[in-house]
Amino acid sequence: MKKIVIGVSGASGTIYALSLLAALHAEPDVETHLVMSKWARENLSVEGTGYTLTDVEQLADYTYNPNDMGATIASGSFMHDGMVIVPASMKTIAAVATGLGDNLIARAADVTLKERRQLIVVPRESPFNQIHLENMLKLSRMGVEIIPPIPAFYNRPKTIDDLINHNTMKLLDHLHIRNDAGDRWQGLAAAKQAAKKEAQNRD
Repeated sequence: MKKIVIGVSGASGTIYALSLLAALHAEPDVETHLVMSKWARENLSVEGTGYTLTDVEQLADYTYNPNDMGATIASGSFMHDGMVIVPASMKTIAAVATGLGDNLIARAADVTLKERRQLIVVPRESPFNQIHLENMLKLSRMGVEIIPPIPAFYNRPKTIDDLINHNTMKLLDHLHIRNDAGDRWQGLAAAKQAAKKEAQNRD
């Protein structure tokens, strides 16, 4: 049984967390531990995802209050197979990069680092300033995987869900969970054939 910790911070893009949670929820051999910051909850209420907080929490096996520094995931003795912060605000990235541990997300990430476990962050900001870039470089040098939600277009996405699912596929790949959440690159010849077929259908 894989145990995955999901931190949802206050950056825009809660839908990325929801997509990952839904994909993991569908995996019978994966146990999820969810903590959402105060501002992640606020974003959920305004970003039009169609999910309530109750809906989100039902996708996780365990949920935690972001201020509960005594939670199981706040200790290095809690064994897990990876943590993903999605989306990751620049404040949260800064807290992790400096070891601030000011809330449960940052603390859980801190113990993930000190125990040499997998940590993935999905930064959501644009443009990045020098502080943002330096913090992410510092984390990358510590082995943190930085996976911004940059869309791909070779798979000819038709909907917002197509764009989101591609990012979910990448996160699941890095968590070493086999999936078909998004369309994969099948080579240039196949891409050209798909483009040609689409153009013919428009004519």
